[in-house]
Amino acid sequence: MAAKPDRPQSERATGVRGARPWQSDPLPPPLGPWQPVLLAGEGRLGRVYRARPAEAGSQAPADYAVKVLHERLEDDPLAVELLRREAAVAGQVSDPHLVSVLAAGLDGPPYYLVMPWLVGRSLDVKIGRLSLAAALWTARQVAEALDALHQRGWMHADVKPANIMVSPEGHATLIDLGFARRRDEAGSVVDRPLLGTIAYIAPEMVTSTLGADIRSDIYSLGATLYELLTGRPPFTGNDLAELISQHRQSVPRDVREMNSNIPDEVADLIANMLAKEPLRRPQTPRELIDRLVRLEIATFAQR
Repeated sequence: MAAKPDRPQSERATGVRGARPWQSDPLPPPLGPWQPVLLAGEGRLGRVYRARPAEAGSQAPADYAVKVLHERLEDDPLAVELLRREAAVAGQVSDPHLVSVLAAGLDGPPYYLVMPWLVGRSLDVKIGRLSLAAALWTARQVAEALDALHQRGWMHADVKPANIMVSPEGHATLIDLGFARRRDEAGSVVDRPLLGTIAYIAPEMVTSTLGADIRSDIYSLGATLYELLTGRPPFTGNDLAELISQHRQSVPRDVREMNSNIPDEVADLIANMLAKEPLRRPQTPRELIDRLVRLEIATFAQR
């Protein structure tokens, strides 16, 4: 899903003091062979439930996440297509750092996807809390996921901290494949409900996605790494138009001005990733991975 992401990270039961309004709603009936047992998060397009196979019995662990499209969107072709796209991409691309889809109910409502339950938190809650070494390690893991997509002809098209889950051990998983696209797909970002994503979007995706490719994901990962190391995204316009203009024309403040502990080599890589012209960025995720690995080795003792 896009925009405001689902947050499958709470271990609390529904109805507890301080819970969000949707956490006290009743659970739905079984979704195909899957039994929801806990409402774990809600996004703009749907809800995520922790679930178990219905036939497994009430004592079986709930080791699955079921993403269910909101009822009000079941007649929305775009919303349904987002789930279909996510299932299709996950069925074609497999990587330890990319979310997998184990099953899906897409023939008719209720529409849902079934994924492994990811223990951990989304990266947006870790902004400013990671060491340099941990931030580089996380970025390299995401680059591994992008490489797997790239090898099969896909780009993610929505890389941002909220779409990266990190386990307590530091394992990163890139989630939300609904906006993944192939290089030859046409369309403009204004045709997509990407509110909340513009802070990380590459300049070439703002007016037309015809020029977008995996290097656009590299830009978005650069914006994510920038925020991890400085506590703020590279651009913070007062409105959507200003933010888009900054991505297209402005140079972000040097990360070393906000964090003096960032080595020159790391600052140079981030500047390359955030280059306006895609030809000036790392050209493939593999090239980016090689550079990140060298930086990881240099900072390993700090992890």
